[in-house]
Amino acid sequence: MAETILIVTEDDELLDDLLRLCAAAGAAAEVAHGAPVDRTAWASWGAAAAWERAPLVLVGDDCAVGRAGLDGTGTGPPGSARRAGVLLVGRDPDDSGVWERGARLGAEGVVILPNAERWLTGRIADALEGTGSPALTVGVLGGRGGAGASTLACALAVTGAGTGRRTMLIDGDSFGGGLDVLLGGEREEGLRWSAFTESHGRVGGVALEESLPRLHGLSVLSWDRGDTVVVSEHAMRSVLGAAQRHAEIVVVDLPRRMDEAVAEALAHLDLGLLVVPAELRAVAAAQRVATRTGMVLRDLRAVVRAPVGPVTRRAGEEYAAGLDDEEVARLLDLPLAGELPWEPGLSAAAERGDPPGSEAAGPVARFCREFWKLSLPAGGGAEA
Repeated sequence: MAETILIVTEDDELLDDLLRLCAAAGAAAEVAHGAPVDRTAWASWGAAAAWERAPLVLVGDDCAVGRAGLDGTGTGPPGSARRAGVLLVGRDPDDSGVWERGARLGAEGVVILPNAERWLTGRIADALEGTGSPALTVGVLGGRGGAGASTLACALAVTGAGTGRRTMLIDGDSFGGGLDVLLGGEREEGLRWSAFTESHGRVGGVALEESLPRLHGLSVLSWDRGDTVVVSEHAMRSVLGAAQRHAEIVVVDLPRRMDEAVAEALAHLDLGLLVVPAELRAVAAAQRVATRTGMVLRDLRAVVRAPVGPVTRRAGEEYAAGLDDEEVARLLDLPLAGELPWEPGLSAAAERGDPPGSEAAGPVARFCREFWKLSLPAGGGAEA
């Protein structure tokens, strides 16, 4: 992907502003002068190739007036279709004609400076990070305390990274033990949530990934070991937005309680997994969680986890006595994402530095691989 923004303008003052905004977004800029006055002159225009390859083109309103090479029947060389990622940039909010010129240009939008400077800086940075599909974003919640939601969230992230896809794990439960601890990386250098609590604007996806601890092939945003940090809905929106733009898989571990930040996280999810032990009391508790969560998240599915207890064997797997997985899903009125067999030794493995999902032959890893196989789009990454 090209990393240079194309600026087309003869207005020196506007050019200074656009160069400043590109610098603020960390983007290099190429400046094109002498926009063609008619479409037959396109081939001789020095910036014709840059017009085609740039991830974003910023056209000054001064070059949209009387430039038949840019407006009229379409942008680009004769016979070409309009290209995406063109913005018309003006200065006069009282000039109603700018919207007509933007339409003739085939621009995706009209930007009026200086009011839209913050928005345009974000749009420039977004262009550098690509315009592909946002990450598949999965949230994991426990139906009751100790259900194993954090364990499953870590295992999903570890196995997701194992597919070769860029993966981020976001710890959304400030009262939990910290997912970096579960992954054996509490001493790893990198930013924690305390660095993002004041975030209100845009966070760069590349910058986010590079700032976080890197554990087991994935990037992890967890909590400091000190005082409880309060994350606002604005900070959650900024962080998750950055993660979704840059990664291919985002896994979010969420608490059972509901606040504005949790509601914001739920609004970003593609789907949620509610981990419910196959016990009647757990189902009763999970019903309350499912009701609150369902008010924000439309796609919530049940993962039924066998409780610790007397073991029976079925289809080669070990299960503790309890409710049937389909019965649990029916009682919760949720689609069944699957049954997660109990895996002994997970705590001991974590003490050795082996995170959940790292044991390829274990039932947790097998569950996660099957989940990604069914959920991820075909292509991309490596075989799970």
